[in-house]
Amino acid sequence: MTYAIKVAKANPDKSIIIITKADKGESNTKYAQGGIAAVLDEHDTFENHIEDTLRAGDYINDKEVVTRVVEEAPERLKEIISWGTRFDKDKTGEYDLGKEGGHSLNRILHHKDITGFEIERALLEKIAECRNIEVLQHHFAIDLITDHHLGKLVNRRTENTCYGAYTLNSKKNIIERVLAKITMLCSGGAGQVYSHTTNPIIATGDGIAMAHRAKALVSDMEFVQFHPTALFEPGKSPSFLISEAVRGFGAYIRNKKGERFVLKSDQRGELASRDIVSKAIDKELKVSGENCVYLDCTHLEHDSFYNHFPNISDYCKKIGIDFRRDWIPIVPAAHYTCGGINVNLNSQTSITNLYACGECSRTGLHGANRLASNSLLEALVFAHHAAADVSSKINSVSFNDKIPQWNAEGTTDPDELILITHSRKELQTIMSDYVAIVRSNVRLKRALSRLKIHYEETEELYKSTKISPQLCELRNLITIAYLIVTQSMIRPENKGAFYNVDLN
Repeated sequence: MTYAIKVAKANPDKSIIIITKADKGESNTKYAQGGIAAVLDEHDTFENHIEDTLRAGDYINDKEVVTRVVEEAPERLKEIISWGTRFDKDKTGEYDLGKEGGHSLNRILHHKDITGFEIERALLEKIAECRNIEVLQHHFAIDLITDHHLGKLVNRRTENTCYGAYTLNSKKNIIERVLAKITMLCSGGAGQVYSHTTNPIIATGDGIAMAHRAKALVSDMEFVQFHPTALFEPGKSPSFLISEAVRGFGAYIRNKKGERFVLKSDQRGELASRDIVSKAIDKELKVSGENCVYLDCTHLEHDSFYNHFPNISDYCKKIGIDFRRDWIPIVPAAHYTCGGINVNLNSQTSITNLYACGECSRTGLHGANRLASNSLLEALVFAHHAAADVSSKINSVSFNDKIPQWNAEGTTDPDELILITHSRKELQTIMSDYVAIVRSNVRLKRALSRLKIHYEETEELYKSTKISPQLCELRNLITIAYLIVTQSMIRPENKGAFYNVDLN
């Protein structure tokens, strides 16, 4: 959204189209609870934030990228505040900066425990003011239109250019061309490839899968961040997220015996980075045989806790958990895709005129594991530079309207949707059982052999039946699973969010 706003303002004579498969308010951003990190306190420094980010990423981050994002954070924050985003302030009128796992100091701007929702609200209002932005809701992007897709790419040395995308208008049930000089993928993450995830049902890795099919470079997919504290509700997807900020506020993680077992893994305890806390919980569950561990907030000042986390408190109360006296049952859940489509400092992918930003991209900021509250920040900084880069060259980019209409191979509706829904559940089970927090060579090999069966069955269905969002999502999830598994198999050492027991 920030990319679209900036391109629209810089190019009033150009048309910008935003395509979304759901309604315009549905995205991972909407569910981001904790906040957005920036050095705003006089006791904090850019060097501190940079070091915290590198440490969380196990020092395989791109330091140039980390430095740029951290140093530009205050300016980008001021910008969205000027656009109407509201962040919580303390009694003195200063911003109430929170602290989260992996951060050495308080530097998290937040709006209660619905920060992403608040940022999205302000940006949607800003977009409504831009007359040259059109939002197409309920349009599912099926595939990018590239030289490779059109059969014009001879080899990797031949330039591969993007001309837009084929999209399924879900309301009219027709496939349309959306042609563009420049295409930007902001398609979010892929948490739905796992059974337990904090990601909304739409997070099926569509952009990454499309880019992979178009021969864009995709890397670091083995680094899947699991959030340590998702509310334990068997059978519910997505899992309700208990924000990182709750632990920053002082909550303890306990096992059934009441022990703060995370301290055995890291002296920072609950405030260690997410990969450390998640692995500690995973180990505790395997050793104890229990289904969950617990988040203890009972010792915290009740009114202050509720004021900071009203959404979390109310949700827990609705299902019979009172944080004032009850421990909150939690389990780790797939949360963030640290890898993705390779981009440079301006968000340009390896395909000409194709850009990527946000969780679907691999910028080098996160390394092997994302530091809490750096993702919204990453999106703002990279969108800013992408908009500047696109605006500087848009007039020199030619528009290709000689693109054929979609050649639909499938002609019939699937006889049974159960073929799609069952395959999706099986895929999620494979990934959760074999390719989750702790992996092994045997599990990865077994996962890959089962994925091949799902791939063959789904491709056969794709060629013989009409295109549907459900079928496309399944196809994309299989691609995402393949990328995670195969890139896990070639990772030579354990780093950050990636852990293979055979590499010890």
